[in-house]
Amino acid sequence: MRTIAEINDKIDRHQVRVLTVEELKARVAEVGVAQTAQEVDVVTTGTFEPMESSGAILNLGQTDPPIKIRQCWMDGVAAYAGFGAVDLYVGASQMVEYSGMGDGSDGEESRDRGGGHVIEDLIAGKSVHLRAIGQVTDCYPRASFEATITRDTINQFYLFNPRNLYQNFIVGVNGGDRPLFTYLGSLQPRLANAVYSNPGALSPLLNDPDLQLVGIGTRIFLGGAIGYVTWEGTQHFPLQKRLPNRTPIGPAATLALIGDAKQMDARWVRGCYLKGYGSSLMLGVGVPLPVLSEEVVVHCAVQDKDLVAPIVDFSIPRRVRPTFGLVSYAQLKSGRVAIDGKSVRVAPLASLYLSRQVAIELKHWIEAGTFTLSEAVAPIPHDRAFIPQDLRGS
Repeated sequence: MRTIAEINDKIDRHQVRVLTVEELKARVAEVGVAQTAQEVDVVTTGTFEPMESSGAILNLGQTDPPIKIRQCWMDGVAAYAGFGAVDLYVGASQMVEYSGMGDGSDGEESRDRGGGHVIEDLIAGKSVHLRAIGQVTDCYPRASFEATITRDTINQFYLFNPRNLYQNFIVGVNGGDRPLFTYLGSLQPRLANAVYSNPGALSPLLNDPDLQLVGIGTRIFLGGAIGYVTWEGTQHFPLQKRLPNRTPIGPAATLALIGDAKQMDARWVRGCYLKGYGSSLMLGVGVPLPVLSEEVVVHCAVQDKDLVAPIVDFSIPRRVRPTFGLVSYAQLKSGRVAIDGKSVRVAPLASLYLSRQVAIELKHWIEAGTFTLSEAVAPIPHDRAFIPQDLRGS
């Protein structure tokens, strides 16, 4: 029907027709797939959810005399320093080790902080205390360094996230007799609650189930700035079992993402702490889906009732945990699900409101002509198996 080049030409001329994925679903219900495909050029999707396999790369610039950093803390959060002399990587899930404020305090007020909070603070323009220990060499004679940094006093500062945008996830429950504190939050004993993370029919990759529109080099909304898909994400598992509509029944594809954090907005990048589990990063990600054919509209018309996720019991401490079957996202979003004949209250870890706002914001960017679509330079692999680590004989 149309090409990305033709869509970009419409964007440049401010003649593009963009709908959020919710608006498209409503339009399909009103006039059908064929007419909707003729009318719409781009569909915007979005999510705002915890993505703990995220982090930021920073380059501090050299000191005088120079230093080769080998240990470093930012507001008491350890950063990885095992590559360039003043290159650092701070992971979103790295927990604080001490207060890090240089005031001698014991850190009690910051014990629930981690790398996600440091990243958020830097994006927000706040100051971060840095303490570094160097490996003394002839070309790097400095042994230590301490300073206050902001996003404006360092060179590069960009998010580089190994695993974002799960193409579905699980629903967590606890069939045991004590509370559990997990990456899905607190799960109360005896099936007292359930938590899910994926926003369902809003989610970018559930509307492009075979990744026909998303590939390496795809331009996206990342944390309030322009970002890109760089590779398959870690734990990428496109071979997950799928429904006839091609959507997976559990965790499947993932993407690695990159973007300039100096251009990001702390509204869309927020450090968070999950009690008893640790630090993470709430991140807003939006993916534009070009309407290149009617098939695109068919996939984007999928409803929450047509998407499912497995209910997983975290009380069994194994890699493969028992499940209570599959549940639709329509049931999840109703606030209660039936498990073993019991009505269980359920809540999302993702913000459905902010997921919608990401899609709306990206729509506005495209309509304003400030965001154009990009052709992928290579596809995301479709044949990756999931390899677990088990004890093997020596």
